[in-house]
This record gives sequence, structure tokens and C-alpha cells, in this order.
Amino acid sequence: MKKRLGKNDGILLGTIFLVLAVGAVWFYFFGGEKGIVAEVTIDGQHYGTYSLKEDRDVKIIIGEKVTNILRIHNGEADMTEADCPDQLCVRQRAVSKQKQTIVCLPNRVVVEVIGGEDAELDSIT
Repeated sequence: MKKRLGKNDGILLGTIFLVLAVGAVWFYFFGGEKGIVAEVTIDGQHYGTYSLKEDRDVKIIIGEKVTNILRIHNGEADMTEADCPDQLCVRQRAVSKQKQTIVCLPNRVVVEVIGGEDAELDSIT
């Protein structure tokens, strides 16, 4: 004998789904701490560290050729140009929270947002 879901079961499942959806949206928009700098590495080697508070375009040069352009604007870092064929790094959304990254595999470029309010306090104390 099969038991069907009743009206109360549907209400319970709907409520659980709604709570999970609201939690996911909250975490997406408000989860994670804002970063202070974007650190760029090429093939694991440090290339540069750039403040997210200062708007600028960073030309990433490998050899004698500009391979990527990183735009820092309104506290976010965004890869706007790349000479790689797949353009996946350009299609990634801008990053601004700690530990978020943009990766360009063909050029071996990694941009990671680091630092935050806790990091600032640690450097002072």
C-alpha cells in the first residue's frame, strides 16, 4: 500500500525549500568578508599585489607581451582581456571577497583576493 504525501507534508517541504533558498541567496550576497588586495601570481611566482580601494587597470605581461588585463574598479577585481583562446577568465565574474579567485589556465595567471578587516587588525597588533 503506497502512502501519498498529504497537504501538511507539502507545506513542510515547501517551507524547507524556502528557508534553504533564502539562506543560499543571503550567503551569495552577504557571505564572506571583503578583501583588501588582489594578489596576482604567474606560474606560482608572485607578480604583484594591488589594492582594491584604488581603481586601475593592471597589464599582466608575460615575456614581452601583454597577456591579460585586470581591471580593479569599485572594490572588485575583474579580468577584462586575455589572449587565451577559451576566454574563461574573462567570463568569470568580478571578485571582491577573501579567497575568491580568477584563473587563466593557458597563461598560468591566478588572481586571488586576500586580506580583510581581521588581517588589518593582525598587522597592527
